[in-house]
Amino acid sequence: MRLTLPQHLTLSRRWNRFLFLLAMALLPLSAQAFDLNALQQQLRATPIVRGQFVQQKFLRSLPQPLTSRGDFTLAAGKGLLWLLRTPIAQDLRINADGIARRDESGAWQALPQHTGAGRENQLFLSVLAGDTRGLEENFDLALTGEATAWKLTLTPRSALLKQIFSTIQIDGGALVDRIELRETQGDRSVLQMTGAVAADALTPEEQRAFSD
Repeated sequence: MRLTLPQHLTLSRRWNRFLFLLAMALLPLSAQAFDLNALQQQLRATPIVRGQFVQQKFLRSLPQPLTSRGDFTLAAGKGLLWLLRTPIAQDLRINADGIARRDESGAWQALPQHTGAGRENQLFLSVLAGDTRGLEENFDLALTGEATAWKLTLTPRSALLKQIFSTIQIDGGALVDRIELRETQGDRSVLQMTGAVAADALTPEEQRAFSD
């Protein structure tokens, strides 16, 4: 049966309408593709990252925040080197074994695990390393945004963490850009990561720091 011109136009319109509806139906699937698993894979795609940081501690008892600056190196499977430059010089190493500080002789000394700074640094390591599954053990995670601009909100689940933090918010793109920790008592810490770049290998000094 040969179709007339009006019939051709009607079928063409229906086909175009079908394609439009199909495209609209697929859009939400694309938007939902960036989930916690995608975020974890994205952050783990760069095994070595170096950069600078600015850390500010806002205390209710002080009119101005306490500010520290330094450099960091994150290496997958090894940990995080957190090198404070100002207001004091102090080198920290954070890995699966805990937190260690380098003394004047160059040796690494383990720090107590119960300190508040220790808990925060362990959280930083989990976030920077893209360990969202590890974070899910202690927090409810809410992810919004897309791969180039995302926001992850952590709400404590355990009674212990609820006594310390109200929420933790992480912002980033290809890498983590900002971490804010809000404490239940009203204090908060803000960590800005700047100048972060990927690297192919550790320097000899970094290799020694991770292996000592």
